[in-house]
Amino acid sequence: MRSRRRLRGDDDYRFSSFGDPAAQDNPAGDDPAVRQAALSALGTWNGSIVVVDPNTGRVLSIVNQKLALSSGFTPCSTFKPVVALAALKEGIITPRTKLNVGNRQRMDVTEALARSNNIFFHNLGEMLGFRRLAQYAHEFGLGEKTGDIPGESPGRFPDEPPKEGGVGYLAYFGRDIEVTALQMAAIISAVANGGTLYQLQYPRSAAELSQFQPEVRRRLDDLAGHLPEVKAGLEAAVQYGTARLAYDPGMQIYGKTGTCSEDGAHLGWFVSYAQEQQPSQPSYVAVVLLRGGRYMFGPHAAEIAGQFYRDLLHKERIGSQASNRAEALHDNRPD
Repeated sequence: MRSRRRLRGDDDYRFSSFGDPAAQDNPAGDDPAVRQAALSALGTWNGSIVVVDPNTGRVLSIVNQKLALSSGFTPCSTFKPVVALAALKEGIITPRTKLNVGNRQRMDVTEALARSNNIFFHNLGEMLGFRRLAQYAHEFGLGEKTGDIPGESPGRFPDEPPKEGGVGYLAYFGRDIEVTALQMAAIISAVANGGTLYQLQYPRSAAELSQFQPEVRRRLDDLAGHLPEVKAGLEAAVQYGTARLAYDPGMQIYGKTGTCSEDGAHLGWFVSYAQEQQPSQPSYVAVVLLRGGRYMFGPHAAEIAGQFYRDLLHKERIGSQASNRAEALHDNRPD
């Protein structure tokens, strides 16, 4: 088991917060507009951004492919939406159930996701038990590859609860779980699209893209009815909770932050999807993973994702407006 400890100060971290995250990437097949927005948002921060079409499972871009594909990391609090879905499906809580979280406070699942309350999810883990929680984790594909992408790690889901902290620690922190950014993109895509877990595919050439067809790994039909409650929590996290640095009034962003330390590095996660105010389908899934020193934490990852969405969707709006103007000019030409 890998050792983990709480770390203090930049001198205690073995990994820098800065670097050239795209230095070893092969961008062949990436959507150029998506990749440029991801590169601009990440800058010189040491981390990765994975962008996926949640309606098809196509990987649109990966910045820092080595970090995203070949290593598994503790998911920190980004595992909490899976725990919430399991508890709702099992009838342990309803959307209106409030649990005691200390200091004479009580929270429902929306508030607990928005605030990323550890006590709430520790209690859910204890009430679910390891066997049931593991069942839902496997339904979402934890411990297995998302597809046949070369170099992809399957990550790990433990066979038993952590000896330190038990299933409650696993539920709120992801203790002993190892996930890739690609796996988190697959999970949040299933939440975004209403319960379809796609096989993720990463076309690397025009020929591969021309032959691309979505492939369904499994349909999470039993969970579909509970997704709105979890989405409400992800929306609240961006509106006023731990992910509020991603907020933009011009679009709807849903997401979950995560912050923890392992192996001499601080991890900052943000798993998310976004859509403009009018379309009913989500436009993009973006997973940001930061790894380094004191600057790497979930709210910072959310800030980077928000910048990515703003850059990309702003450019799309400009392109759409230019196209509409060109069409209008064409239609108004004299015959």
